[in-house]
Amino acid sequence: MTTQTLVQMKARGEKIAMLTAYDYSTARVMDAAGMDAILVGDSAANTMAGWDSTLPITLDQMIYHAASVVRGVSRALVVVDLPFGTYQGDWRDAFASAVRVMKESGAAALKLEGGEEIIEAVRHIVSAGIPVMGHLGLTPQSIHKFGGYGLRASSDQEAAKLLHDARLLQDAGCFAVVLEKIPAYLGVQVSQELTIPTIGIGAGNGCDGQVLVVQDMLGVSQDFAPKFLRRYADLHSVMTEAFRHYLRDVRSGDFPSSKEEY
Repeated sequence: MTTQTLVQMKARGEKIAMLTAYDYSTARVMDAAGMDAILVGDSAANTMAGWDSTLPITLDQMIYHAASVVRGVSRALVVVDLPFGTYQGDWRDAFASAVRVMKESGAAALKLEGGEEIIEAVRHIVSAGIPVMGHLGLTPQSIHKFGGYGLRASSDQEAAKLLHDARLLQDAGCFAVVLEKIPAYLGVQVSQELTIPTIGIGAGNGCDGQVLVVQDMLGVSQDFAPKFLRRYADLHSVMTEAFRHYLRDVRSGDFPSSKEEY
């Protein structure tokens, strides 16, 4: 899978499936299942480190997670988030961050949050041959600005800005754009106006693809249940019972048995 594969899928009307992953083992299973794209999201700050926002994760930590995922993948397109503070200022800093991720992780593409505010950074990164995926709507790195994780672009003014930013990102060379937590009608409108794919998360069925956080869709995490989330498993219950079973077996002396000894 390449960035051009995703563009071609949109042209053919084929939906794109993407999930997040942060480690080798999960990425390997996901890739074998046929996932189109894997996002090494800065949501690792929440799911892997327990922070209440994505802001604390560092560039070094993102590179670690990305390299782990890349080693588990042979087919899917691996996209990596640039973390907060590594690209919002001078474009030279953004370019240096982008080069580090690509060289040290082996990933295929990067994702940056924002529109017109970061467009210069996007242009310089793309000009170096580094594929960039945009991200509009609810942008978690700006959570303190928004004051929460509510619906974005619900007003005419904000919707117009999102459309404007989406066109700017496409013109700057982005190969796709994530649309997070916006009205479904706007997801359809952006998807129809752009020639590059849109990947929705809480942006309705009219987007060209969808992405979810793997711990959420597998039901590992139980304290996050937005309207857009569909749980495909209840691993929280499965894991809890397995841990309790192991605990009982160890305490009773049942594990290890004679068949499990050398």
